[in-house]
Amino acid sequence: MFAPQNADLHCHSTVSDGTLSPTALVERAHANGVDMLALTDHDELGGLAEARAAAEARGMRFVNGVEISVSYCDQTVHIVGLGIRPDSTELRDGLDRVRGGRDGRAKRIGLELAKIGIKDAFEGAAKYADNPELISRAHFARYLVEIGVARDTTAVFDHYLVRGKPGFVDHEWATLADAVNWIHAAGGLAVIAHPGRYRISGAEMKSLFEEFADLKGEGVEVVTSAHTPQMRNQFATFARRYNLLASRASDFHGPGESAVDIGKSEALPPDLTPVWTALV
Repeated sequence: MFAPQNADLHCHSTVSDGTLSPTALVERAHANGVDMLALTDHDELGGLAEARAAAEARGMRFVNGVEISVSYCDQTVHIVGLGIRPDSTELRDGLDRVRGGRDGRAKRIGLELAKIGIKDAFEGAAKYADNPELISRAHFARYLVEIGVARDTTAVFDHYLVRGKPGFVDHEWATLADAVNWIHAAGGLAVIAHPGRYRISGAEMKSLFEEFADLKGEGVEVVTSAHTPQMRNQFATFARRYNLLASRASDFHGPGESAVDIGKSEALPPDLTPVWTALV
């Protein structure tokens, strides 16, 4: 069994909301010592073939991945699929349905921002999206930084794009059951992405993990750029409690924009079973 020395199992390319092409992303990962990499673009599989070719050319183990948007407790949460078959009809059809609502949401975000005097935000965000089918909040954030509305993308999200702020637009994504079932239909492992990011109560977090476990979800990101040391300890405890595999990920989107560079995350707690032990 392949035992990676440096696994990074969550990152994004220009096919969704990253700033590097799949090939450039792999090159950066390789330069940083990554020997097992998963590309997990949002609701999109279009970068996997290019990334796999680039990874295999550099002797890296590549894992087909995706990050699925889910509506849960009036929040958007994310479920990562690892080791999926990209030709799965059930997964592809599900992702098509999820992506189908993104264009309308993006246009509504543009309209909401126009109400507070930020004109042409949709058109500005579209300039940053290599994939016109996937204009995300990250693309709006980059445009608002460009025009001087905020100093960085984190500030844009905090002041404009999260619930309760003027550019926030609610949207109904997949259900948790949808996401897990699509991943399993594609032969993959389902992993709760960066749970420390979600603004849900302790009781809701417990319900999320209980429902996920009931659906036979396999893993949770314990180590990720969004997690403080306290959060890492908290979700290591959840992994033990719900018998989940532990994942390590940077959630890298681009140089100068991500809190942790690709391949530079902390190590997993040694008593947890890494998710890559189940990836063949």
